[in-house]
Amino acid sequence: MKNPIGEPNWRECCGWRWTARRHRRRRSTLEPGRRRFLAGPSVADLADGGPDSSSCSASGSGKSLTSVDFGAQLQPPDYTFDRERLAALSRFGILDTPPERGFDDVVELTTLICETPVALVSFVTDDRQWFKARVGFDACQTDLNSSVCAHALIEPDLLVVPDLTIDERTKYNPLVTGQPFIRFYAGAPLRTADGHVLGSLCAIDTKARPGGLTAAQTSALRNLGRQVVAQLELRHAVAQRDALLTEQKEAEIRRNGLLEIGDRLRDATSVSEMTRAAAAVVGETLGVSRAAFGRFDEAGEYVEVEPDWTADGVVSAAGRHRLADYGPNLLRGVLNGQALVVTDVTTDPATAGHTEALLRLDIRALVNIPVVEHGRAVAMLIVHARQPRSWSPETLTYLRNIADRIEMGVSRLRAEAQQRILNSELSHRMKNTMALVQAVASQTLKSVPDKAPVKAFSDRLLALSMAHDVLLQQDWRSAQVRNIVDAAICTFNEVGRFDISGEQVTLGSRAALSLALLLHELTTNAVKYGALSNELGRVQIAWRVETTDGDAGFRLRWNETGGPRIDPPSRRGFGSRLLGMGLSGTGDAALNYHRSGLEVEFTASLAELQA
Repeated sequence: MKNPIGEPNWRECCGWRWTARRHRRRRSTLEPGRRRFLAGPSVADLADGGPDSSSCSASGSGKSLTSVDFGAQLQPPDYTFDRERLAALSRFGILDTPPERGFDDVVELTTLICETPVALVSFVTDDRQWFKARVGFDACQTDLNSSVCAHALIEPDLLVVPDLTIDERTKYNPLVTGQPFIRFYAGAPLRTADGHVLGSLCAIDTKARPGGLTAAQTSALRNLGRQVVAQLELRHAVAQRDALLTEQKEAEIRRNGLLEIGDRLRDATSVSEMTRAAAAVVGETLGVSRAAFGRFDEAGEYVEVEPDWTADGVVSAAGRHRLADYGPNLLRGVLNGQALVVTDVTTDPATAGHTEALLRLDIRALVNIPVVEHGRAVAMLIVHARQPRSWSPETLTYLRNIADRIEMGVSRLRAEAQQRILNSELSHRMKNTMALVQAVASQTLKSVPDKAPVKAFSDRLLALSMAHDVLLQQDWRSAQVRNIVDAAICTFNEVGRFDISGEQVTLGSRAALSLALLLHELTTNAVKYGALSNELGRVQIAWRVETTDGDAGFRLRWNETGGPRIDPPSRRGFGSRLLGMGLSGTGDAALNYHRSGLEVEFTASLAELQA
C-alpha cells in the first residue's frame, strides 16, 4: 500500500496499524529494566479513546489483541534502541523498500540449506522489525514484542534457540504462543564493517530442533549473513554513487542557470523584463511548476506578483495578493529578510491551517527568498512545486544567488535611470553655458569688421556642444565613431553627399571631442572650398582598426572627390593647426591636396584613443 505522499506505508502493509508514537511514549515512562510491549491496545488506550480493536488486529483474524505484560521476558536488549545503531540503519536507506532479487535469493538458499519452512532478512528498528526478504512468512513486519531477531543483535555469533517455548527470552512471544506457533530459531547477526548490528538473517521452523543446526548449516548461515551485509553495503555504495552523479548533474544545471541568468539580466532594460527572465531560468533549471517575482507594498500587506513562468497546465498567479489570505504570519519572516521553505503545505506548521488558498493555486511545496534593499524586504523570489518536495541546501543557495543577482540588476537599472536624468540635466546646463559663451562672444566681437572668424568661432562652439550630447548618451565615458560622425555632419544640408563606412569602434571622451572638432573643420572647409561647394562633389569618410605586431591602431580617412581643385593654404590658421595635430594631438595626420580633392588620413593608437 502507498501512503498519500507515495511512500510505502509499512504501518498497514501487513495488516498492522501500529501507533509508534504512543508505543514510544509508554516505553519511556516505564521503570528502567522493565518495559511493557503491546500486542494490541491496552486498557488505557481503549479508555482514552485510543486505537479501536480493529486497528491492532492481525490481518484477517478479526480477533482483538489485549494488553500483555510479561516484563523482562519480552524486553528486547537495550542495544535495540542504541542511537548510533539506529543512525547506521537509517543511513543505509533500506527500510520500506521494494523486494530485491539479491536478498530474495539469500532467503531461498537459507531455507534449502537449513531445511526450514521460513527464512527472513530482518532489520530491527526502535519500534518494529521489518523484513526485506521473506519465505514462508506472510507479514512484512512485526512489532518488537514479536521479535526474536532483536535478541540476535547482541550475539557475537549465531543465535540458535532449539526450542522457543522454553527459552526465557521467547517463550511468551506472541508468535510462539499463537499463530504461526514457531518453535525453532537460528539467526546470523547482520554486522556492518563499523560494528553495528542492524538485524539478522534467520531460519525459523514450526518444530523444535534439539540438535539445532549441523556444522555445515551453521557455516552456511554465517556466510549467507555476511553476503546480506555485502549486498547491503553494495546497494548503499551504488545509491551514493547515483546520488553523487545526480548532484553533479544538478550542480551543472545550476551553474549553467547562473550563467544564463547573468546574460539575461545584463541585457534587460527594465525591471519587469529582468524578473521575467529570472523566473524563466529558475523554472526551467529546477523543474518546478511556477516561478515568479513579487513586490511588497509599503505596508507589507499585499504582494504584487509580476507575470510568472509556469509549467504546462499550471495557472498563472500573477496579480495582487493579500498576504493575510495565506495565513496571518506566513510571510512575516520573509518581510524580516528570512527565507520561507515549505516541503509540504499540508503538514508544515506555517501553512497547515491555511492550505485551501495555496492548494487552489496548485501549490504543495514552496520557497520564498526575500530581496532586501536598505535593510527592508521589498520583494521576493517565488518558487512553487505541485508535489511535496525537499529543497536541498544547494538549491536554496542557488535561489539566494539568483535573488542577489536580481537585486543587483534592479539596482543597476535604477542607477542607470538616475544617470540618464543627471545627464539630461547636465546636457541642458551645458547647452545654456555654450549659448551664454556664444552670446558673450557675439557681443564682444560685434565691432570686428571681418565676421568670418566670429562665425567660425560660433560654429566650433556648436560642434563642441553636439559632441557633448553624443558623450552624454554613453554616460560621458565614451562614444561610438559612427555617432560622432553623424553628429558632426547633421548640421549641414549636404548629408546625402557623404559616403560613410566603418566598423564599430568606441573612443574615449577626449578623443571623441577631438574627432568632432576635426570633422567640423573638414566639413566646413568642404562646404566653403571643397567637394561640397558645388553640386557634383562627394565626401567619403571611412575608418578601420589595424593590428601590427600585436598593437591595435585606428585609421580614419577623409576623401573629397568631384569638387574644385584645392591648393594648400598659404597661411596656417586655427583650422590648419587643429588638423595638423591629428586625433591624439601627436601630429599623426597626413593632408594631401590632390587635383580631385582633399585627402586626409588620421592614425593613432587605439588604446590611447580609448583611454
